[in-house]
Order: sequence, then C-alpha cells, then structure tokens
Amino acid sequence: MKLNDNALDILFRSARSFNAWQDKPVSDEQLIALYNLMKWGPTSANSCPARIVFITSDEAKQKLKDCLDEGNIEKSMTAPVVAIIGMDIEFYEQLPKLFPHTDAKSWFVGKDDKIHETAFRNSSLQGAYLMLAARSLDLDCGPMSGFDNARLEAAFFPEGKVKANFICAIGYGSEDKLYPRGPRLEFDEACQIV
Repeated sequence: MKLNDNALDILFRSARSFNAWQDKPVSDEQLIALYNLMKWGPTSANSCPARIVFITSDEAKQKLKDCLDEGNIEKSMTAPVVAIIGMDIEFYEQLPKLFPHTDAKSWFVGKDDKIHETAFRNSSLQGAYLMLAARSLDLDCGPMSGFDNARLEAAFFPEGKVKANFICAIGYGSEDKLYPRGPRLEFDEACQIV
C-alpha cells in the first residue's frame, strides 16, 4: 500500500532539521513508542548494533554540554531530548538471538575492521530510522555531529564497548531559527540507471 502525499510530506518533503524547540515536553512513553517503531528497520544480518541513550534530565544534559562543540550547545540544551546514537562494537554477541538460523557470530569474531564497518553502517541506518519514526510520531529532529567522541563515550558509555556515531535532538521544532530549505541534487546529478 502506497503512503499518501500527506504522509510523504511528514516523513520527507516538508520535514526539516530543527535548531530551536518549543517548550513542550516529550514523555518517556513517546520515547518507548519511538524505539518500538524504529527497531523494525532492516540491518544487515539483523545485527541491530545501535545503542541509544535518550538524554532528558538536567544532570545528563550538563554532562552532554561538556562534550559538545560550541555551535551545538544551545540546540542541544534547549531540546526536550537529545538521543546519542551509539554503535555496539560487540553487537555480534547478540547474533545467536537476532540471526539464529546460521552462525553469523563467527563472521565477526576477531575481525575488527569488519566489526567497525558493520556497526557504523548499520547504526547509521538505525539512526535514520529513528528520525523517520520520530517524524511519523509528530516529533521533530535536529541531527548533528560536532562533539568530542572520547569525552561523550567516557560520560555515557564508560564500559567502552559502545562508540558514539551521532547525536539527534528530538522535540517539537520551532521555526524561530529555521534556515531556508537547502537545495537537493536532481536525479541525474546523483543517480544512474544501468
């Protein structure tokens, strides 16, 4: 069944990356619903390497603030939620549960480059699914890089097996600091059919 134009506008054509937020909370129940929707997006060998920390408390936001580049502080501190999308570099330990019909764990054990490549690629996909899920649940997003990975990982993933991929502010966007929509490449500039 094809989505209607309104749904496509919400997910893609009218959706924006926000830098400012309305003073409106996002509940724990909304975050649970968000995860329970995004988790169904496909990953290679159903690897599901993303690990997400939803930062909502003032205490956690202060820890986050110390890790951010200057240009991301206001955007993050004023958002109701900031999600850290991390990647579990031991994701393959879950493969007997997530991909049980073959010994997929053996594809990764001792293969650091393959582990990192798979974790990065698939946690990036899962972060994109998170943003689409948020938009479908009437939430807005502000994805960003611009943080000190080592400090962020020490603060939020101290056990060392999860590495930060990117962060994403989540809430109800305000148009106060919304830049004009950036252009996109046309089909012929970005694609080939061979």
